[in-house]
Amino acid sequence: MAGKSHPIFARMYERASVAMDQAGVAAHRQALVADLHGRVIEIGAGNGRMFRHYPATVDEVVAVEPEPRLRAGAVAAAATAPVPVRVVDGVAEALPAKDGEFDAAVVALVLCSVPDQATALAEIRRVLRPEGELRFYEHVAATEPGLLRWSQRIVDATIWPRLLAGCHTGRDTAAAIVGAGFRIDELRRLRFPPRGPGGPASPHILGRATRLPAAAPR
Repeated sequence: MAGKSHPIFARMYERASVAMDQAGVAAHRQALVADLHGRVIEIGAGNGRMFRHYPATVDEVVAVEPEPRLRAGAVAAAATAPVPVRVVDGVAEALPAKDGEFDAAVVALVLCSVPDQATALAEIRRVLRPEGELRFYEHVAATEPGLLRWSQRIVDATIWPRLLAGCHTGRDTAAAIVGAGFRIDELRRLRFPPRGPGGPASPHILGRATRLPAAAPR
């Protein structure tokens, strides 16, 4: 299933991703993929900003990106990556991979924008081996009620998703990961940018989860 083109967003993200990495996101990317090994699927690879951070213990990364302009940037980034990276077209809700094919999956600033989070997470679980690992770095709903939570509701119901390729700021992604059949083993809550005035997309989580076996039928 081919992805949808978002040319205006893609051009904006190409510039914004560089600035975000310089402001601290690069350190979060590095922490996200530290000590991974084996075969990895990265969902929503964008323009390939994650590739440089994969450790040598990774045998191969299959990088799935639906947006054509960003996918072309990812292909260029793969050429200088420290590990083998294969960039493919596809969407999170229908991953181009076999059941149990990967040791780990990586999502970074992706689960905010998938049309159906539950289906995307079910697909991620499907392509992971038993006890495979999900690494996630996402912006999420504010944990405390107040002005920030109110502003997230407002922007999600108005212009934000249309401008930013479906992005929603108020999703409880940690709960969705658990609901999809994962056990969260590590979770850090952080703010980006770390200083200065925050915005609807400021609350972030970074963590690791393990694919649980399917529940036995009753």
